[in-house]
Amino acid sequence: MRVLVVGAGAVGGYFGGRLLEKGVDVAFLVRERRKRELEERGLVIRSVHGDAVLRPKLIVAGEADGPFDVVVFASKAYHLTGAIADAKPYVGEATMVLPLLNGIAHMESLWAVFGRENVLGGLCFIETTLNEKGEIVQTSSAHDVRFGEWPSGRTERVAALEALFSGANARFRLSEQIAADMWNKYLFIATMSGVTTLFRAPIGPIRSGGEYGTVIIDRLFQEIETIIKAHGAPLTDEMAKRQRAQLEQIAPTMKSSMQRDMEKGLPIEAAHLQGYLLKLARQHGIAAPMLEAVYHNLFLYEESLAARR
Repeated sequence: MRVLVVGAGAVGGYFGGRLLEKGVDVAFLVRERRKRELEERGLVIRSVHGDAVLRPKLIVAGEADGPFDVVVFASKAYHLTGAIADAKPYVGEATMVLPLLNGIAHMESLWAVFGRENVLGGLCFIETTLNEKGEIVQTSSAHDVRFGEWPSGRTERVAALEALFSGANARFRLSEQIAADMWNKYLFIATMSGVTTLFRAPIGPIRSGGEYGTVIIDRLFQEIETIIKAHGAPLTDEMAKRQRAQLEQIAPTMKSSMQRDMEKGLPIEAAHLQGYLLKLARQHGIAAPMLEAVYHNLFLYEESLAARR
């Protein structure tokens, strides 16, 4: 099977690199600048799970080489429209489209272009970034991908994908309830990114500092849980309890990727994550004052970022 990873950034470069390291036929669809960087230095992974320097096949949008059996989207949400346009020529009638973005809103965009029958569900858990040299730096034990038929089930094609991914130096797991997994993660990441960006602090000081930290986390979490359930998503009470417990158990130094992006002065996925939840809240008539405060903070950051450009 031929795999195309759209982009070679911190997430796509890491998981695509691990598949390439295993011997899978992987190509990366990249911009000219990233292509020159990778041709000069290689795809470099610095990881607690082992380093790698790889020489991948690189494609620039417009070059003929499709269709592929699998096309992986691992871009930030604000790059998704361009990524879809670039990748469209490489998606055939039988191509499996595997998104690894946070949230849910991107599924509608992918369905609109590629059709529901082509788009799998997917998510990842990883703490990774690009350093100043363009190397992929991965710093925690988690390097996990889950994928499966949307919204649930098991088919021959995803079983074949499971076999393809097996043995790579990362945890690729086939899920038979991927929609539930994605909403489950959405609850966690929207709360985690919300509080860490609101207070510009890792999760530990927010949890333990003063009498209001845990109260604020609870209020935001409960608002998001209420919105997701009102929308009819497959999120059970037990799943929600596990995610709330996880927010207490993760390392106190943990920051959200959105917070790290803000610290670097980079764009963020506010509209895709918290903004989409507020859209659902209005749709279902749910008051969400904590989520509104979180989103307004992110909106002001984006406004200041635009003013500096």
